[in-house]
Amino acid sequence: MTSSNNVRIVDSADVSPDAKIGHGSSIWHLAQVREGVRMGENCIVGRGAYIGTGVEMGDNCKVQNYALVYEPAKLADGVFIGPAVVLTNDTYPRAINADGSIKSAHDWEPVGVTIERGAAIGARATCVAPVTIGAWATVAAGAVVVRDVPAYALVAGVPARRIGWVGESGVPLIAGDDAATWVCPTTGATYFESNGILTKEVA
Repeated sequence: MTSSNNVRIVDSADVSPDAKIGHGSSIWHLAQVREGVRMGENCIVGRGAYIGTGVEMGDNCKVQNYALVYEPAKLADGVFIGPAVVLTNDTYPRAINADGSIKSAHDWEPVGVTIERGAAIGARATCVAPVTIGAWATVAAGAVVVRDVPAYALVAGVPARRIGWVGESGVPLIAGDDAATWVCPTTGATYFESNGILTKEVA
């Protein structure tokens, strides 16, 4: 294991010298971090995970074992990527062009998944680019996300649909005194729903 600037990289990991890894981050066994990656402080990249060329990650992100984060994904601070999650980058994938020739890097333009602060993607979920996962949202395990997910939404299924709301603690919210009010049973925080958008009450 190599360690510099409090960055831990195990010997079996493949980390490009062009990648920028923030203070306190850890890259574990068999993970690959490609050139141009910009990773914040205190991030964890688990065994066998892949972080594609130029991917941007904020501080305190966790990418669990065997997750595939393809470029040009952008992860804000505090994002959780569960085991075997896939963030795609090709809306119309093909190995060959219509004339039968092999597709090259010049024959398509990668599109990325954007994940905002504090959001969590459950194990084996797939996010089909281009989609945005809103702040503090939760994507359930095994879901397939094909459209944007609003902040604080809990989505599940194939294709993923909103089945509830979650607070910043990750726990599902419970209905308040009226149809537009939601409360976190863990923190007591209050949220207000309007036209399919949830906002947190400011103290």
